[in-house]
Amino acid sequence: MNRHLAALLPYPFERLNALKEGIRSETNLPHVSLALGEPNHDPPDFVIQCLSDPDVLHRGLTTYPPTRGDASLREAISQWLKRRYFIDVEPETSILPVSGTREGLFSLGQAVLSGDANSITVLPNPFYQIYEGAAFLRGSTPYYVPSTERPEIEEVPSEIWQRAELVYVCSPGNPSGYVADRQLFSYLIEKAQEHEFIIASDECYSEIYVKENEPPVGLLEVAAAMGLPKFNRCIAFNSLSKRSNCPGLRSGFVAGDPLVIEQYYNYRTYHGCAMPVHVQAASEQAWLDEEHVISNRAVYRRKFEATHAMMSRTFGAQLPDGAFYYWPDVGIDDELFATELFRRENITVLPGKYLGRTVEGQNPGASRIRVALVAPHQDCVDAIRRLCRAAEGIR
Repeated sequence: MNRHLAALLPYPFERLNALKEGIRSETNLPHVSLALGEPNHDPPDFVIQCLSDPDVLHRGLTTYPPTRGDASLREAISQWLKRRYFIDVEPETSILPVSGTREGLFSLGQAVLSGDANSITVLPNPFYQIYEGAAFLRGSTPYYVPSTERPEIEEVPSEIWQRAELVYVCSPGNPSGYVADRQLFSYLIEKAQEHEFIIASDECYSEIYVKENEPPVGLLEVAAAMGLPKFNRCIAFNSLSKRSNCPGLRSGFVAGDPLVIEQYYNYRTYHGCAMPVHVQAASEQAWLDEEHVISNRAVYRRKFEATHAMMSRTFGAQLPDGAFYYWPDVGIDDELFATELFRRENITVLPGKYLGRTVEGQNPGASRIRVALVAPHQDCVDAIRRLCRAAEGIR
């Protein structure tokens, strides 16, 4: 067996299931999960129609899909990047489809990390666990950047940058909702050019943000503005999971530096993860349409508007700049809070320490919980009301 497998820690939701095992809720109220970041809004009708088209399905099911993806899909993604970030990304050399950002973020690490014992992968803390797993399975040592809110990226010492091969960044952030500004991206890009590491920017929450006229900036957008039209050492990921409420479609893309993309493509021809042709057809339509994205964003905005006063009054919670999570400090042990909340109100939240790692005795997720507003509107409002009511007795 791969000796690096022993370094993998239990996934957060396995830990959550173990935490709840044997605990019975004391209420007959319906269970609401606010733990998993799985969008529950309806996907676009045209995606369902495309996937139901017998001709599309026949072509998809009887064809080995191309690893590089159909040219029309890559062109649709290129057009979306142009509309969204005002950048020109060459569809032939700088874009690849991936089977959701999770698959891509992990496999990129396998492709670009050297396997040297001296290798370091820089990642935020707390973080999406795929970043750490990708590092561990290539024998790279994670360096955890405290990121309870804004990542403390400027505090990373020079000796770490000298050994860094890959840097993961997430904006809008999971779980904090923090949106990286141009200054943070510029700092990272400058360091990448100086120390020759690759930046992997996880931007899967980029289309969920509070202020309609202030969309988050992206890594490639900032690189182009810095005079790097080929996005040197910069790779960005996005998907239809959050943007289009299609997590089960497993459809996303990677875009950026063509030198990295070409070698990553060579890796993917062996990886065996080509996107089915019928999924590509539906994905192309989704990237070309913006109306459903605007409507989806408005639904999340209404949820935050309906719940923020309660969360602010109870926890002092702020509205996130992006994504669909609250990330409040509950003032006590987060596992205890999650356990008592489930027992009293039949509501599940994710303890913050499950998303972080303890470094020098400190876990930046401790005493926090991640609350995902993914359920239908009224379910979210009722669940937040019950959560805040229970908090008064738990703390």
